[in-house]
Amino acid sequence: MSVIIDASVALKWVLDEPGSEAAFALRDQALAAPALWLVEAANGLWRRSLQGEITEDEALERLSELVNAPVRPLPIEADLISALRLAATLGHPVYDCLCIAAAIREDTHVVTSDRRLYERTRESAQAERVRLLA
Repeated sequence: MSVIIDASVALKWVLDEPGSEAAFALRDQALAAPALWLVEAANGLWRRSLQGEITEDEALERLSELVNAPVRPLPIEADLISALRLAATLGHPVYDCLCIAAAIREDTHVVTSDRRLYERTRESAQAERVRLLA
């Protein structure tokens, strides 16, 4: 069984942030993510470079590391309808709900460091599907 991760977890592999150690520990497990995760990670690296936290060259190097990370990409087409329904129910963006939809289809859970996503699911039927990175 794979664990679904989102870009917030993957970024901790290439940025020195709180939770990086816990994120690295997950790499011992079989990991999967909606294929969109690399786009979201690239966007996060771009934002960090705009804010001056890293250079553009560092962002490119770190993206290269993520491209080679041990994450099985999951096609998003199979989960878009479910993700849209979840987004409507949770009041949360579709791109984040793709992780939950994939977890439902794969019969597993999502690990995220996105506290907002985690909190949105606490009172929902998906509460057990979303776990906050320890």
